[in-house]
Amino acid sequence: MHKYLVIYEKANDNYSAYSPDIPGCIATGKTRREVEKNIKDAINLHIMGLKEDGLPVPEPSSFTEYVEV
Repeated sequence: MHKYLVIYEKANDNYSAYSPDIPGCIATGKTRREVEKNIKDAINLHIMGLKEDGLPVPEPSSFTEYVEV
């Protein structure tokens, strides 16, 4: 099992999410709970597709840190 960093962003009327380690894998949702479910599903489907195509699954490498200014 892998643990990927996911970035969540609040837009005007919805939320979006993506993982820097999985380019092109994004999700949206009306609520934070919905986008959390949707990005998890999107990542799972993306990884399944990579495996089916015989492509490597990206290793998690992104990290976060708060910077005080």
